[in-house]
Amino acid sequence: MTASHATERILNDPVALHVRREITALSPDWSVGEALDHMRRTPPPGRVIYFYVTDSDGRLVGVVPTRRLLFAPPETRVADVMIRHVVTIPEAATVLEACEFFTLHRFLAFPVVDADRKFIGMIDVELYTGELAGELGADDPNGAAAARVGDDVFEIIGVHLTAAAQANPGRAFWGRFPWLLCNIAGGLVAAGLASFYDDVLTWKGAVLSLFIPVVLALSESVAIQSVTLTVGRFRAGTGDRKRQLRSALTEGATGALLGASTAGVVALVAAIWLRDAAVASVLFGAIGAGVAVSTVVGFAVPTLLHQFRLNPQVAAGPISLASADMLTLLIYFNLARTVL
Repeated sequence: MTASHATERILNDPVALHVRREITALSPDWSVGEALDHMRRTPPPGRVIYFYVTDSDGRLVGVVPTRRLLFAPPETRVADVMIRHVVTIPEAATVLEACEFFTLHRFLAFPVVDADRKFIGMIDVELYTGELAGELGADDPNGAAAARVGDDVFEIIGVHLTAAAQANPGRAFWGRFPWLLCNIAGGLVAAGLASFYDDVLTWKGAVLSLFIPVVLALSESVAIQSVTLTVGRFRAGTGDRKRQLRSALTEGATGALLGASTAGVVALVAAIWLRDAAVASVLFGAIGAGVAVSTVVGFAVPTLLHQFRLNPQVAAGPISLASADMLTLLIYFNLARTVL
């Protein structure tokens, strides 16, 4: 069984199989001092992230972050410092659904409850990667499966979350529409830029306008290629800073090569067709620079979105295309004004 198949199998396990049940619950009627004394007498195994509070029937009624319990006055009742609204995971949930809770809510642990809200135990963030990696690597002396499990988990969870969001038309609309406004804004700005260069467009304007679709199509194509490759790196878990720097240098060099080669082809065709060396030189310079810049834009935009915890899969494309269009047109018009 491959690591990916093993990951899928474990993610479909009931979360109850992975719950830590040796958890000492607090009573809401205790004082903070009584609660701390109780924890000293019966210390819970493993690390403590949150303290859970249950009533006399064992039902979960609240949660107390460790810091809040330690710094509250000893005479304060636990009921007065606990958080009553608790995000819980049902006992019938799968490991995959539990992992999605960590992604959606960004807590370090979650209580698990049964159908009557009775406290069963808890799972902490180690379930997200550590425990799964340990299970997959148990029969792998080289640890290769354990090394790959994190990538598998993140990719599977990401696919499930994206599919869930897109299944709702309203959520899908509001997740995508605001970023399409970037295309509208980019188009309007491009039209505005053209109005500032009407002297260029009227002087050999028919020739220059003829090649605008080619110039923009090339810059947009390389921009979206860079976006796709960059987002793929993040999904594959290869987006650390050192690799980002290497990827940036690689994309820059690739963009320069793509720009020079595509610019050479278009400029050669223009020179043979129009027999105008000036127009051919403008096309060569504009396409070469525009493609190189668009490659960098296609890498930089999803990288920045990822840093700010925004979804690069939805937002990076429209922003990159609008930016590539505007920058390429600026290069094209200014170069034309200078050379022609």
